[in-house]
This record gives sequence, structure tokens and C-alpha cells, in this order.
Amino acid sequence: MVITFYGEGCFKLQSGDFVILSDPFDGETGLTPPRFKADIILKTFTSIPIVNQLINQSTNQLIFGPGEYNIKDITITGFSLSKESSEKFLKTVYLLELEDVKLCFLGHLSEAPEPAILEHLEKIDVLFVPAGGPPFLNQKSAVKIIKQLQPKIVIPCFFKIPSLKRPADKLEKFLEEFNGPKAKEVTGQEKLVIKKKDLANIKKTEIVILKT
Repeated sequence: MVITFYGEGCFKLQSGDFVILSDPFDGETGLTPPRFKADIILKTFTSIPIVNQLINQSTNQLIFGPGEYNIKDITITGFSLSKESSEKFLKTVYLLELEDVKLCFLGHLSEAPEPAILEHLEKIDVLFVPAGGPPFLNQKSAVKIIKQLQPKIVIPCFFKIPSLKRPADKLEKFLEEFNGPKAKEVTGQEKLVIKKKDLANIKKTEIVILKT
């Protein structure tokens, strides 16, 4: 599996020719939207009018909202963030399994998930967590969730990158909260290649920073 980052909560997960895309954005963010076809699109934030339109389209490629989905032998479970959702929008946390690797997308989370959700998020291999502070999780809460779930790998998202129009903290603030004052200058890699067998060698949670 190859994981690539495009900014905000947008990631490309590729397994062979099969592609999953999370939280694609438009040009209003100031960033360049990804332009490729995905077999599955995950949306952790969906406005209610858009939800109604999507239901009418009857597409099985787009995943939004709580429930269990199975597409081409890939299992995806969505958990509703009821406290953070409203009549205007729906927030969802996703747990999915691809190539025997368990991945969790916290998405637009702004406070700790309810215990009923957290109990389903055990033995996570890869956790995608907001790291840029409000309006999403503050960095202290993000690190607390990481320590509670103890994933093998954490991939930060929703932090400040060049051209992003909305206010967001730089990644250094999250790293300092996670590692303490010893956190060094941020460096990243173009993509992350994951194989299930390699995860067994990870004994302590690792932070993997991806470039856009």
C-alpha cells in the first residue's frame, strides 16, 4: 500500500490499481485539488444538502456517514460524531482495513470521541490525526488520543502548509506536544509504503510526516 498526502485531510491510498481517496477539497482552500479517479471516496465531513444530493445519485463509490460498507472485499466502518454533527453537516470517523492493515481517519474531529467509538478503534496500525489545532482537535487532545489508542503509525493532517488560506498551526506545535521540547525541525517524505509484515517490527508509535 502506498499513501500520499495532498493537504488538509486528503490522502490517496493505493493498493495495486485500487485507489481510495479521503476528504478531497476544492480550490477555495488555496491548495491544488487532486485530479485522478478513485474507486472509493471517503468524506469525514459532509454538509446536509450535499448528503441529499449524494443519496439521489445512488453511487456506491462515495462513502459518507455511519454504517458498515464492503466494496471489493474492503471493509469500511463509519462512526457518527453525533455531538459534533448538526442539522447542517455530518461528521464521521472511519475505520477501514486494506491489505490486512487497519487504518483510522479521525477527519474533522474537534473533541475526543465518545467512549463507545473509541472502544472500536483498538489495534489500529495507521492513525490519521488532525495536528493543526482549532477548529479541529487541539494538539494536547490529539496526543492524548494517540497515547490511548497506541497505533503503530500516526500521520498528521490539517496543519499549516504553503498556500493554505485558512488559519492553522504549523506542524512543529504538534510535534513539540508529542515529543517535548526536543522536537527538531520538521522534515517529511514524499509517500509512505506500508506492508503488514513490516508493522510487526514497530514497538513504539512512530510519527510519519508526508509532504504535499
